[in-house]
Amino acid sequence: MLTVLRKAWKRLRGWRRIRFTAGGALFSAGSLAIGFAAVNTGNNLLYLLFGAMLGFIALSGWLSERVLRQLEIRRRTPRGVTVDRPLRISYKVTNHKRWFPTLAVHLIEEGLPETAFIGRVGAGESTDSGSQNQFVHRGVYPLETLTLSTSFPFGLFTKERDVPLPGELVIWPRSDRHVRLSAPPGGRGRPQFSNSSEGTPTARGEYRGLREYRAGDDPRNIHWRTSAKIGIPVTREYDYEANETIRICLDTRALPGEAAEVAIEVAAAVAARAYRRGRRFGLTTCTSELDPGGGSGQFERVLDLLARVDFDPFAPHLAPPIDPMRCVLVSLSSALGASYGAYIVPAAGPKETPYVHAGVSESKRRAG
Repeated sequence: MLTVLRKAWKRLRGWRRIRFTAGGALFSAGSLAIGFAAVNTGNNLLYLLFGAMLGFIALSGWLSERVLRQLEIRRRTPRGVTVDRPLRISYKVTNHKRWFPTLAVHLIEEGLPETAFIGRVGAGESTDSGSQNQFVHRGVYPLETLTLSTSFPFGLFTKERDVPLPGELVIWPRSDRHVRLSAPPGGRGRPQFSNSSEGTPTARGEYRGLREYRAGDDPRNIHWRTSAKIGIPVTREYDYEANETIRICLDTRALPGEAAEVAIEVAAAVAARAYRRGRRFGLTTCTSELDPGGGSGQFERVLDLLARVDFDPFAPHLAPPIDPMRCVLVSLSSALGASYGAYIVPAAGPKETPYVHAGVSESKRRAG
C-alpha cells in the first residue's frame, strides 16, 4: 500500500510543482491587501485593480503551463570523464506544440549543481543546450529525473515538471600518478637483459635510465663507466613488461578510503602507461575481470571498470586467470607480493605530488 501511495505521490509531484518567487509572493500579498481594501471601502477602482491583478496571476499560471507541455528531451553524455575535468551534458529539446513556443526553461539534473538553459524553442522546432559539471570523486553517478523549470512569463512563480530520463555518468579515476616498475633482477621466467639505447624496447625490456646497484640486481646490467666515475656501482634500469601483455591485478580486499582510491589511481596509471607504449593489458579485481586488449577502447574499458570498483575487506580473494608471477599486483598490503611477478604498494599523498612506492616481489629478488 505504501509503495502504491509513493508512486502516486511521485507521479502527482512530477506532473507539476508551483512555488512563489520573492516577487510573486509580494505581488500576491499586495493583491490580497487590495482585495480586502476593495471589500471594506466598496471602491470600484480598487475592485478593478484587484481583478486585474488576479487576471495577471491566472495568465502567468496558464502561460507557464503551456511552456512546459509537449516537450521531448534527449540527453547525451560522454562515455566517461576523468576526475577534476569538466563534463558536459548535452540536451536536444524538441517542441511538439503546433503554435506555442517554449521560452525560458531551465533543465535541472537531480544532484548536479549546474543547469542548462533554453531561451526559445519555436513550435515544431528543436534546439540544443548543455550544462558543464565537475566531479572530485570517481564513480558512477546515476541520472534518473530531469526537472524542467520556468518562471515565464512574469517571474511571479516557478513552475517545475519532472521528466523520467534514466542514465548515468561515469567518472574515471586519475591515470597520471607516477608509477615505475623496475626490471626484476636476474628475473626467473623473464627475458635476460642486453644493452639498448634510451627508450628502445629490446628482449630485456625498455631501457629507462641508471640507478644505484642493489643486492640481487643482474651484474650484467652494471654500467661500469658511470660506476667508475662516481665511485659506486650503478646499474641500467629497464621496464620488465615492455614486451609482454600486462595483467594488472587490483586487490580490493581492504576498507574504502583515501588509500583505496590511490590504489585505483595507481592501477589506472599502469594501464595508461601500457596504452601509451602500445602494449596489451588486462585487469583483474577480486570481483571482476577484463581480458587483455590494446588501444584506446581497451583503456576506456579499464577506466570504466575502475570507476565501478568497490573496496570490501570481505570480498573474495584475488584469483588471476594466469600465473601470478606474470602479473603486476596493486595492493594496500605487501603480504601478497611474494606471489606476484611485481607489486606496488601505493602511498597516499596529495594530488600535487602523486608518487607511489614500487618494487619487485621478494621471491623475484631471491630468485636473482
